[in-house]
Amino acid sequence: MKIPSAACRRVAQSLLSDGPGTAPELADRLGMTPAGVRRHLDSMEANELIVAGEQPQYGPQRSRGRGRPPKIYSLNSSGRDVFEQAYDDLAVSALRFLQDQGGEAAVTAFAQRRAWEMEHRYLPVVSKAVTPDERASALVTAMNEDGFAAAITGTSHGPTAIQICQHNCPVAHVAAEFPQLCESETKAFANLLGTHVTRIATIAHGDGVCTAVVTKPLSQVLERTTS
Repeated sequence: MKIPSAACRRVAQSLLSDGPGTAPELADRLGMTPAGVRRHLDSMEANELIVAGEQPQYGPQRSRGRGRPPKIYSLNSSGRDVFEQAYDDLAVSALRFLQDQGGEAAVTAFAQRRAWEMEHRYLPVVSKAVTPDERASALVTAMNEDGFAAAITGTSHGPTAIQICQHNCPVAHVAAEFPQLCESETKAFANLLGTHVTRIATIAHGDGVCTAVVTKPLSQVLERTTS
C-alpha cells in the first residue's frame, strides 16, 4: 500500500508526528487550505489509511461543543505501516543478527544503550523542572521533538499518578518482537522523573497508544490532599 500523493504524505506525516486532527487543524499545521486537506483526507480514507470519527482513535478525548462535531482523523495501522515498514524490516534483521551472534544479553545491552542515550538527551530539559508534574511536561516536550506525539492525559488514578500517552512509536514493529526496547525505555523515563513508571499499554502489542502511569512521590500526594 502506498500513500496516493506527495501532498497526502505531508498530511499523513502530520497525523503520525503530531497526532489526530480535524481538517482545519491539519490545514493550520501545514499551511494548506481546509478544502485541499479534505481532498487528501478523502483520498487516504478511500485507501483505508486513516479513520475518521467524533473522537480520535487514541490520545486525549475531546470535549464536545454545540452543533455537529467535526470529523477527527487518525492514521490506522495500515497508514503507520507505510512510513515504518521499510525501516522496521532493516532494524528487525539487524537485531535478529545481533541475537544470533550474542544471544538475548546482546539485545538487552543494545536496548539499554538506546535508552541510556535517550535519557541523557532528555536530561538537560527535564532536570530544569522542579515538581513531578513539571518534569513530566518537560519529558513530553522532549519526546515530541523526537516524533513520539506524546501528551499528558487524564487518569483514573486520581492525584496519585500522571498518565503519559505516546500517540506514535517510531520502533513499534521492532518492539513487537523485541520487548526489551519498551522495557528499557520505561526505565529511562523512571530515571528521568525520579519515580516509578508502569507501562500499561503499547502500540507494539496492538494498543492504539503507548500509555505509561507515572506514580507521584508520596510527599507530593500528601501535600495536595492536606492543602
